[in-house]
Amino acid sequence: MAVAWIGNREMQVERAAEHAAELLAASRCPVISFDTDIHGTRAAIALAERVGAAYDHVEGAALAHEVALFTDKGGMIIAPGEARRRADLVVISGELPAIYHDFVAELAETVPDLSAKNKREFFIVGGKSRASAAIGKVKAVRLFCGNAGLAVTLAALRAQCAGRQTSTPVSNFDRFSAAVAAARFPVFLFSGHASDDLALEMLQGLISDLNRKSRASGLHLPASESGWGSSLASTWMTGFPTRTGFARGMPEYDPWRFDVARMLAAGEADVHLRVAAGAGRLPGRRNGLRHIALANTSAPIHGATITIAIGEPGVDHDAVAFSSRTGTIRAVRAASGSAVPSAASVIRMIGGYLEPGMPLPC
Repeated sequence: MAVAWIGNREMQVERAAEHAAELLAASRCPVISFDTDIHGTRAAIALAERVGAAYDHVEGAALAHEVALFTDKGGMIIAPGEARRRADLVVISGELPAIYHDFVAELAETVPDLSAKNKREFFIVGGKSRASAAIGKVKAVRLFCGNAGLAVTLAALRAQCAGRQTSTPVSNFDRFSAAVAAARFPVFLFSGHASDDLALEMLQGLISDLNRKSRASGLHLPASESGWGSSLASTWMTGFPTRTGFARGMPEYDPWRFDVARMLAAGEADVHLRVAAGAGRLPGRRNGLRHIALANTSAPIHGATITIAIGEPGVDHDAVAFSSRTGTIRAVRAASGSAVPSAASVIRMIGGYLEPGMPLPC
């Protein structure tokens, strides 16, 4: 089976990797976007340092909101296991990614240790949420403020909790206030999936206000598990999360300047290395932009100058990945195993052609 192509021509992986190295070495502004495990992330960042590239996660927009919360504001965050055991009041803030609906269902089907009523109560802040279907027979009370968005609804909820007047009151506020007062361990579930910076900041402000008199915590459910794992790996490697660049030979973090999607749309980059198990769709070529695609595919990616097939982490090869179920990084055994190379091994091969005898430090 062919695993590498230059254009539409089948090629040995080594030859395709060598050509990719040539393109990166000649590039004036290379960029790297990825959706891979910790090993692939480490290799991609090491390669970015060697060629002076900027790097970002494929789901960089949603992750940027979550990163901004932690880097700029902070919050009161607990682990998923603690929420499962102790939360007697669960408040879902906005829409959650579909991968967490099973977790919400598990909360609805179990009871917490600290509950005086031997059950959990559920509230949903904002408009309709698909997570409500996961709750099943447990009825969730909706908190909304007319047609206002999530950030405005949270602001109004925070104001009413503080005893202030609002132009439009939050629906079912009295039930929410009574539930918070009676709860022993309220937990707010949130994600950057459908929440902007202001909404996340307002939610943490509400949690902080509640802690002045009682107790409340937030449970961060990342917009992308692989993305959050990559952000953590980036932080321990460079001191900064994703959206970091090495254009001046040292890591520089700028969430606007090194937004790879923005750079591609603005025509700032001339070589784009995309590392993702899913083939996805590459942005259209602009100003001679060259695409290097590392994907789990059996055919060349449309629009790619070079395509190299890679395995899927945890399926084709063992992996290390972030798990939202435990809130930390864990080892994942390959479900089936195959001879298709991993993203990390291909990226290291490309790095080896850049400086023979000097493998990437990862």
